Amino acid sequence: MRSLVFNIIFWGLSALFALICYGAAWLPRREPLMAAINAYGHATRFCMRWVAGISVEVRGEVPRGEPVIIAAKHQAYADGPLMMAFAGDLNFVIGNGIEKFPLVDRIVQRAGAIMVDAQGHARAQGALQESISRIADDHRPVLIYPEGGMAAVGVTRRYRKGVYVLYTELNRSVVPVATNLGLRWPEEEWAKHPGPAVVEFLEPIPPGLPREIFMQRLQTVIETRSRELETEGRS
Repeated sequence: MRSLVFNIIFWGLSALFALICYGAAWLPRREPLMAAINAYGHATRFCMRWVAGISVEVRGEVPRGEPVIIAAKHQAYADGPLMMAFAGDLNFVIGNGIEKFPLVDRIVQRAGAIMVDAQGHARAQGALQESISRIADDHRPVLIYPEGGMAAVGVTRRYRKGVYVLYTELNRSVVPVATNLGLRWPEEEWAKHPGPAVVEFLEPIPPGLPREIFMQRLQTVIETRSRELETEGRS
């Protein structure tokens, strides 16, 4: 019953904020849109805590307003809204699968999002490359999910090269983010499970590393810490 109530409220709020954000996306300034997106993140966290019984703890240093790349583990729909609540005004890389949600095209374009092929086809890198020049002078953090989609608890998907393209072309540090949120909100499942969850910002990876070293280091730190958080969440 708790999951049913939460899902009704969450998707109702999502629809409401989609309308608000769509309206804000037509305003001459983008600040109202980003404020609405940020409010959606806080509303999601509030409902998770007080309706679903999922309390989210943030660990580590959150890079608010810093020109870094946030490379995060993705286990639940809540990951994106929560990141907006934690880190504030973000730029972000998003898969084109989000287009299945009404009104989203205009919202993500106005927010400055980089939309790439969610299936990882060759044109995805081309879309990413085309966006580099546009965001090079944008000092907001850039959020990317290196696996390109959600992964089940305990599962490591292939880390795609888009994160390395951003890393080299923008010459920015990368902040890895681990989580165990999938224990409470498993991928796209209807059921939610009350209890604590953690989103942890880890030590930044400085720019300048070769591709193989960078990709291996990024995957190792995110996956190792996520497994540790999953073990902690089960205890």
